[in-house]
Amino acid sequence: MGRWTEALIAGCWKALLKGQIMAKSAVVFVANGCEPVEVVAPVDALRRGGVDVVLAAVSDDLTVRAAQAVTLQADAPLSTLDLTQFDIAIVPGGSVGVDNLGKSQRVVAELTRRMEAGEYVAAICAGPMVLANAGLLTGRKAVCYPGCEEGWPADIYQAGKDVFVDGNLITATGPGTALSFGIQILRSLEGDKVADEVALGVLLK
Repeated sequence: MGRWTEALIAGCWKALLKGQIMAKSAVVFVANGCEPVEVVAPVDALRRGGVDVVLAAVSDDLTVRAAQAVTLQADAPLSTLDLTQFDIAIVPGGSVGVDNLGKSQRVVAELTRRMEAGEYVAAICAGPMVLANAGLLTGRKAVCYPGCEEGWPADIYQAGKDVFVDGNLITATGPGTALSFGIQILRSLEGDKVADEVALGVLLK
């Protein structure tokens, strides 16, 4: 068990002992080449709303060389985490980042487990391609960066939607919708009141 998983469990037990409601938690998969705004904007929205977020690097190197020459610092290596402890798993886009995430057997296995169990999964921009390539979008509805839907089974792609919710699956189109994507994830986890307060605070209309 990794130190971040231990910290998460310890925090939950402390909350229970104090009679508090446990905070929701999210894991964001990050890899070299990921789209930075699609990581930072949702994380910002979620943390403003009280969600515990862990950035999980697919490699043991916590320095993530994102797109646009942006460097991100992950919180923990993926290998140290018990991914079943999180309420949602989030897949950012970026063509190179998505290729790297798709090569991670752990990422694909966890997304498969979640989709089969009806647990929350969110993906933005090219991120839904990781799901599609694993056969996890069959019979579902989703959006992505325009063009990434090529080769998808019919009726999956929801043209004209920026953010789309299909049960446990939340998807969005790209960098310009990253904050709205984060607010929708927050809405699904914490409800309308918290999501609306955060959206108002960041002047999102």
